[in-house]
Amino acid sequence: MTMTSSVPYLLRALYDWILDNRCTPYLVINALNRETSVPQDFVKDGQIVLNISPSAIRDLELGDDSIQFNGRFAGIRHEIHAPMAAVMAIYAKENGQGMWFPKGETEPEPPADKKGGPHLKVIK
Repeated sequence: MTMTSSVPYLLRALYDWILDNRCTPYLVINALNRETSVPQDFVKDGQIVLNISPSAIRDLELGDDSIQFNGRFAGIRHEIHAPMAAVMAIYAKENGQGMWFPKGETEPEPPADKKGGPHLKVIK
């Protein structure tokens, strides 16, 4: 039986837990995902860290397939969109508690090349 990803459920629960503990939720997004729309000036090493507290953003939607909200970066309004596959982590700014999602849980590994990539081996 195939189950849906647990990431959206965990993300929503951890977001509420961080806020209930009067901390600031930070979201780490893979900015290299082709479906991700974030201000590129704030991307570092292929990822962006976003403050998603209610006082920092507007219109947050933590859906099953994606995250969307409006935020300001250097005073300029940006509409942020990221598929769940691009979500890398959510944590509290104040103490680092939260969760990093395993790569296989959020984004499939790229296919291995035929020469040097992973492969199956017959063992007798």
